[in-house]
Amino acid sequence: MKKLTLAVAAAAVIIAGPALAGDVEAGKAKSMMCSACHGVAGISAVPMYPNLAGQKEAYLIKQLKDFKSGKRNDPTMKGMVAALSDADMENISAYYASLK
Repeated sequence: MKKLTLAVAAAAVIIAGPALAGDVEAGKAKSMMCSACHGVAGISAVPMYPNLAGQKEAYLIKQLKDFKSGKRNDPTMKGMVAALSDADMENISAYYASLK
């Protein structure tokens, strides 16, 4: 019975995925630079810029890190994320993920 309980608990953790801990309020404060292209509330008025509101936090973190590392190549975004720390990227992602 103990092994079954442990197996169920382990499966629940794996299925739930990683817990993300971005600070929404800190992300909101840092998001002002994003709003020029992606809109104040994460909804872009320009079709070539994606909406960020409601995107999954983990997805946004990955995209920001990929821009910073050069895995995704976009000169504008590379410049925008150059000075962001990992915590900044997590917080900005948490903010946009929290929006409808």
